[in-house]
Amino acid sequence: MAKGDLHVINAKLPLGGDADSWHELIAEGGCWKRIIAHPQRLSLDDAVSIRDRRSLEQGAPGRLPAIVDLEGRIALPGFVDMHMHLDKALTLDQVGNSSGTLLEAIANYSGKAGEFSKANIRERMVRTALMGLRHGTTAMRTHLDMPAHLGREVLYRTIEAALEAREELKGRVKLQLFPMLSFARDPEGAKRLSTELIGLGMDGIGGCPHLMEDPSLDVKLLFKQAEKLGVPVDLHVDETDNPSMRTIETICHATIAAGYEGKVTAGHLCSLSSMPKDEARLIIELMAQAKVGAVTLPAVNLYLQGRGDEGPVRRGVTRVKEMLEDGVEVAAASDNIQDPFHPFGRGDLLHIGAIAAYAAHMGAASDAERILDMITQTPAALMGLREYGMRQNHQADIVVLDATTPEQLLLEESPSRWVAVNGTWASAHVREVWLD
Repeated sequence: MAKGDLHVINAKLPLGGDADSWHELIAEGGCWKRIIAHPQRLSLDDAVSIRDRRSLEQGAPGRLPAIVDLEGRIALPGFVDMHMHLDKALTLDQVGNSSGTLLEAIANYSGKAGEFSKANIRERMVRTALMGLRHGTTAMRTHLDMPAHLGREVLYRTIEAALEAREELKGRVKLQLFPMLSFARDPEGAKRLSTELIGLGMDGIGGCPHLMEDPSLDVKLLFKQAEKLGVPVDLHVDETDNPSMRTIETICHATIAAGYEGKVTAGHLCSLSSMPKDEARLIIELMAQAKVGAVTLPAVNLYLQGRGDEGPVRRGVTRVKEMLEDGVEVAAASDNIQDPFHPFGRGDLLHIGAIAAYAAHMGAASDAERILDMITQTPAALMGLREYGMRQNHQADIVVLDATTPEQLLLEESPSRWVAVNGTWASAHVREVWLD
């Protein structure tokens, strides 16, 4: 078969609304051409079991198998990790954090940022992205630190490293870049820089308005510039235990005023979990009205939040279930990986999904598919990935997992992952554990 051609049988597609059928998927030239639901398991003489690692070896097209039998395993259209910090990843050994707090992490990283070369930043970004690919992630959005206080030369190390990393990852991981900008601190400088960055090919504007002295001013200026440039907005919002921090309300009103419904994403939203439920519900309803998407970062917020509490200890994970119930689009993402903000992580969104299920009390059988949606279809929609999903003529990305149901997948987190991008097998991480 030619590169980009893929033929798999006996796949289970839990997100397609037809979990009982045995699906056959055929890709040509990197795109899905046929997706066929069969009432019974297919048996084809020339099919090769996916358990045979050799069947997925990359090499000359003639060595690739004609048909791969998934044997009833779940197939998903590639995980989507839409809130990461690839430029900070894998710096834990160079930037410590003795207290484990967010404020020390910010201060320590800021003090070390000037010491990282462009080559070092690029290498860590690529290495972490490929770590995610091995676990099934085929699309990512990374927020980028913009240390303007250290001068243009240092600032452009991150900018150039990110652009070069995106180019190096092309064809394997689709990477979106969102610089984190402070409009209230330097309005004219942030306007010039954002214009320059979007011109260079970055995908939108990010920031942390709740950390500004005047969050409302930062939000106002940021939205004005986003409108001018015609780009989406993805913000860190209210990453604090303080229940009086409600920058999200200002963001929602700015979204509606700008006609930016569906173009704004808010990550963290920790303060919602600290305030009374009735007050939080009003804010969540406003988010639904403004069509502001939410991203929960359960691993990092469980680690960082509640550090100052002697009891009860707040854990910071936002109100995921209430948001879902009120129609807010909610994704789950990795955030920081092995850096001063979070010493753990391996770029495994399925593991993040399981943590989200724990933290959000989503253990019912019906919740398993919702968790899978939070790491696939929902973030893909929030990122505007138009050719995402197992549909005709869409990009043939697929991750195959060692499970036959969503419930089993979250329980066992799949010891093996098989990943194809553009119809070509990109990674086969196989453990000696087979389905019965």
